[in-house]
Amino acid sequence: MGIKNFRPLTPTLRFVALDDFSDITNWEPEWSLTEPYKKKGGRNNYGRITARHRGGGHKQRYRIIDFKRNKFGVPAIVESIEYDPIRTARIALLKYEDQEKRYIIAPQELKVGSRVISGPEAPPEVGNALPLKNIPSGLPIYNIELVPGKGGQLVRSAGSSAQMMGLDKEYAIVKLPSGEVRKILSECYATIGQVSNPDHFNKSLGKAGRTRWLGWRPRVRGVAMNPVDHPNGGGQGKSKGGGGWQQLESPWGKPAKGKKTRKKRKNSTRFIVERRPKKKKKK
Repeated sequence: MGIKNFRPLTPTLRFVALDDFSDITNWEPEWSLTEPYKKKGGRNNYGRITARHRGGGHKQRYRIIDFKRNKFGVPAIVESIEYDPIRTARIALLKYEDQEKRYIIAPQELKVGSRVISGPEAPPEVGNALPLKNIPSGLPIYNIELVPGKGGQLVRSAGSSAQMMGLDKEYAIVKLPSGEVRKILSECYATIGQVSNPDHFNKSLGKAGRTRWLGWRPRVRGVAMNPVDHPNGGGQGKSKGGGGWQQLESPWGKPAKGKKTRKKRKNSTRFIVERRPKKKKKK
């Protein structure tokens, strides 16, 4: 796994840095574990745009991922490491002893032929899923449940991992990739390891067209618009937001930078042990 650069034979290739896909072992998916992936173009059931800058993109099929890992006590062999067009991480095809096949998010060190298992009796090895209360402190984990039996919801993107810090009564203390430390019920399951494809963040798409293939449409800066179109529009020449020094805002007048968006009385606040560190301001 790595990043592939190109000779600058064209203006596009000068800046392109893409995956070399050296970790992929099979390009043909298990079709029984795929389903159609219909794109909404950022629109809700009324046809109104609720997510801006979405539309188009290459046709894709969704891979059905086993986030629950609820086949307890049944060993499985890794048949292949595959590419998933809809997520940043690689996925692994497991074949269980009863011949059932399932996809999971592949950890970094998982290889074809490796043996994985899930359940409270599983050893704390890469790719195995077990309750947080059975995971030794200090181990990297991912695909973490928030509600027992619901399936993993946290730490699923490429290269990410959380850290098991310890136990506090019926809760486990987990440090998330953001730096936040929070309590999670110790009955919740997590998978040992770091999510695969850590070089994803070193990619450079190189051209606008490749962004369109991913389903992203162009974004226009608010300060480049007219006052009728955006609160930050207008002004004589280039300006810091509509000709004045007012707060940068969204098209609907909400503060766009710095305003806290988390609810003050959110139920899950009581589970946060330590907030994530603040970003340092650039000089």
